[in-house]
Amino acid sequence: MAKQDKNATFVGDSRISAKRMPNVSPSYSDYPGTTEPFWPNFLLKEWMVAAVCLIGFLVLTVSHESPLTAKADPNDTSFIPVPDWYFLFLYQLLKYPWAAGDHVLLGVIGIPGVAFGAMILAPFLDTGKERRPLRRPIATGLMLLSLFSIFFLTWAAHDEHEKQMAKLGGGGGGSPVAAAKADPDFKADALWAANQSCIGCHGGNLEGGMGPNLQKIGSTLSTEDIHKTIVEGKGSMPAGMFKGSDEDLKKLVDYLASLK
Repeated sequence: MAKQDKNATFVGDSRISAKRMPNVSPSYSDYPGTTEPFWPNFLLKEWMVAAVCLIGFLVLTVSHESPLTAKADPNDTSFIPVPDWYFLFLYQLLKYPWAAGDHVLLGVIGIPGVAFGAMILAPFLDTGKERRPLRRPIATGLMLLSLFSIFFLTWAAHDEHEKQMAKLGGGGGGSPVAAAKADPDFKADALWAANQSCIGCHGGNLEGGMGPNLQKIGSTLSTEDIHKTIVEGKGSMPAGMFKGSDEDLKKLVDYLASLK
């Protein structure tokens, strides 16, 4: 039988409040500077900070244009597509024969699914109360294996891409070749304007694009070197790009050699 006193009812060894108190939040005026309502005080401050960050980001995007690279050229066979750095490990994984071709689903869904699934299930696979990594071999092993695999595949993809770019002579990859800063006031001769195959890579005023800046090529290459490069090609520039006569080639070589 339940016993009652002034403020509580005892049922067995439990204690139940006899008075029903309404669920009303306390007056925050009693605690100045220590707490505040979530709405609107706290949430409004969060929104204001987010709005300031967003406006700052928009101002930066408008004031500083994104560094666009050269225009896409479907005839550029030296282009090497490469994803952003955070997808490099999956990009490298798909290069292996057991994760590509007929087994591409294994590389796209199977292996990544097992890897990320293991990371998600790690807390359930190892339910021990130990906090020290050495006492939690399953969780620690899965974490180290995942990190090692991601870092190794990312490094392998980057290293292989750098070697391919070096083999092409630094060109390709879809980005303009690093060269001397172009002179915006430089105007190419009509002789250069007649060679559309050259303009496609080096620009209408020799400012560079897929190929290097040639506005001062005569100060770095001799007449013989320029002639050899045009005829035989170099790096990502294939041979036989010039389609004119031998006389036109000589005029072009002399013109480029005079640019110093």
